[in-house]
Amino acid sequence: MRLFVGLGNPGAKYAGNRHNIGFMALDRIAADHGFAPWRTKFQGAISEGRLGTMRVALLKPGTFMNLSGQSVGEAMRFYRLEPADVTVFHDELDLAPGKCRVKTGGGHAGHNGLRSLHQHIGDGYGRVRLGIGHPGHKDRVAPYVLSDFAKADAGWLDDLLRGISDGAEALAAGDAARFMNAVALRVAPPRPAAAATGAPRPAGKTEAAPDPDADPAPNSGAAPKVDTRSALQRLADRFR
Repeated sequence: MRLFVGLGNPGAKYAGNRHNIGFMALDRIAADHGFAPWRTKFQGAISEGRLGTMRVALLKPGTFMNLSGQSVGEAMRFYRLEPADVTVFHDELDLAPGKCRVKTGGGHAGHNGLRSLHQHIGDGYGRVRLGIGHPGHKDRVAPYVLSDFAKADAGWLDDLLRGISDGAEALAAGDAARFMNAVALRVAPPRPAAAATGAPRPAGKTEAAPDPDADPAPNSGAAPKVDTRSALQRLADRFR
């Protein structure tokens, strides 16, 4: 069994915050993969289902960010899980918006939710780091993460969440590479292949058909061609 944990703060007030992107990821997985309705348990909201052959529980702690470890620890004890069975989805200031990285272990880098998890279950759990960008100065971090995503973020945010859902089965199976590939196909889909006849021309440029009656290009070194045909003959030759 696997436990997927989304970090965030409970309540409608925080639902659209950048800090709540972990909750958003779990909501998309639950909706797309037919998980059971959310129910209150483990000091949070839990939903169970399957991703491929793997049984998975989704947990959104209701203890607020800085006490997330309490909820996760309680769920782990109930399901008899080890830290290696847990994957945590969280916002990441040090990644550009829309970027996604997977890792296991490491420090908490000042993230209050991860700090609480370290205190309650150690640092041996998996993490899906979801980039939200940095406001530019440490004094602006708190209001930044606790404010809603901007309207301009809607496109990349939707692509990222869809990619996470697409790759959730691979992540549950422990295949991080296949999960990351699924995310990349949504966030940065490959461009259409060039035509077999060669590379595409630069946008906005077309190649004109040669004009048999045009004068030689200037400075080409060729002597001007003397056309001895009559006007009528020239017109007739055009339609042959």
